[in-house]
Amino acid sequence: MTEMPQGSPTATVGRRGQTSDNGVILQVRDLKVHFPITRGFLFQRRVGAVKAVDGVSFTVNRGETLGLVGESGSGKTTIGRAIMHLAETTGGEILFEGADLTKLPRKEIRAARQRMGIIFQDPYGSLNPRMTAGNIVGEPLIVHKLTDSKAEYRSRVEELLVTVGLNPSMTNRFPHEFSGGQRQRLGIARALAARPAFIVCDEPVSALDVSIQAQVINLLQDLQAEMGVAYLFIAHDLSVVRHISERVAVMYLGKIVEIATREEIYANPKHPYTQALLSAVPVPDPVIERRRERIVLRGDIPSPLNPPPGCVFSTRCPIATEECNRAMPDFTEMSGIPGDHQVACFKATP
Repeated sequence: MTEMPQGSPTATVGRRGQTSDNGVILQVRDLKVHFPITRGFLFQRRVGAVKAVDGVSFTVNRGETLGLVGESGSGKTTIGRAIMHLAETTGGEILFEGADLTKLPRKEIRAARQRMGIIFQDPYGSLNPRMTAGNIVGEPLIVHKLTDSKAEYRSRVEELLVTVGLNPSMTNRFPHEFSGGQRQRLGIARALAARPAFIVCDEPVSALDVSIQAQVINLLQDLQAEMGVAYLFIAHDLSVVRHISERVAVMYLGKIVEIATREEIYANPKHPYTQALLSAVPVPDPVIERRRERIVLRGDIPSPLNPPPGCVFSTRCPIATEECNRAMPDFTEMSGIPGDHQVACFKATP
C-alpha cells in the first residue's frame, strides 16, 4: 500500500472508541472528483473544472457508521457515488477490502460491487416504476448470480422483504402502490440483497416524514447490529447523524475540515465551520435556545469552479488571518488518542 497523503485524517476509531488498523474496510486517499467544463460544439475545449471533491481522505471500519455532513453542494453525495463507481474519479485511491477500486478491471469491479450497496436519497426516483417490488429487490440476486433456482430466488426475495418490515405478499406490487417509507424500505432491501459488508446511505431519510425517518433509522441500526454491515451515512441533519454515527466527518467545499468521534465533535467542535453548523441545530429547551450563542457566517459559499486559494473556509471564517489565505492547513491531532479528533485549521488548539 502507498502512504497516506500528508495531512490526511487517519482516524480508525471503532464502535467502542478503540483504534484499530486491522478493522478497516474502506480507505479513501486524496480522492478528487473534478467535472470538466468545456466550450465549443464540434471542437470542444476544456475551460475549467468544478472541483466537487478535492483531496479527501478518510477510513471506515468494519461494522461502524461514519457520518458525512455538510451543506448542500459540499461534495458529500459525489464521494458516495465515486465509491460506488457511479462517478468517475480524477485522482486518488479508493481501497475497499485492500483493493483499489480506481484501478480494478471491469470484471473485478463487479465482484467488488457485490460486497457493496447503496441506498439513494429519493425513494420515488430510485425505483423503476415498471418493475414490481419483488423484481426490484431481487435484481442484485440475478446480476450477481446468487441463487440457483426460481424457488430459492423467491424465498430470498420474501426473506428480504420481511427483514425490512414489509409483507411478502407485496412482491407483485409496483412502486406507486407503496408509501414513501415503504419505498425506502424497498431500497434498503435491494441494497441488502447481495449481503454487502459496506453500504453508502445517501441521505436515506431526508425525503421522508419525521415519524418515518425514525423508523428507517432504527431499521438501519437493527440491520447493522444483526449483520455487521458498515455505513457511510451522508446527511445534512446533524441530529440524525448524532443518533446513528460512531464518527463524524465535516465537509466544506469539497474538503473534509474536521473528523472526530461523535462525542468529541458534538461536545468539543474545533473548526469554526463545525461550530457554526452545530450552533444552528435547534435545542428542545426554550431557555437554553434563547441563551446560547448563534454563529452567523458572513457571505456566500464560494463556487467550486473557483475555490479560494488557501483554506476553503477563509472567505467566511470569523477568525481567518493572512496565513489562511495562502495555504490549506494540514490535519492536526486535537486529543491524546491518535485519530480521535483531527482538524484542518491553523487556529485550532487542543
